[in-house]
Amino acid sequence: MTKLLKQAFERAAALPGDEQDAIASIVLDEIEDEARWRASFANSQDVLAKLAKQARAEIARGDVLSEDPASKPE
Repeated sequence: MTKLLKQAFERAAALPGDEQDAIASIVLDEIEDEARWRASFANSQDVLAKLAKQARAEIARGDVLSEDPASKPE
């Protein structure tokens, strides 16, 4: 356990029980949310790689116009 987490738990332990439960719920929700984001990100890598490959191909074919205002014809 890190020093900061230990400090947070020690401070939370000094609070009334209902406040401890509220903090515990927040922490648990954050842990679960982070796990969902990590799983979602890990599962999306193949799709992202495929989309990037398609985008590079479109650029190479000239199918994509630059959004840079300096490169637009007048």
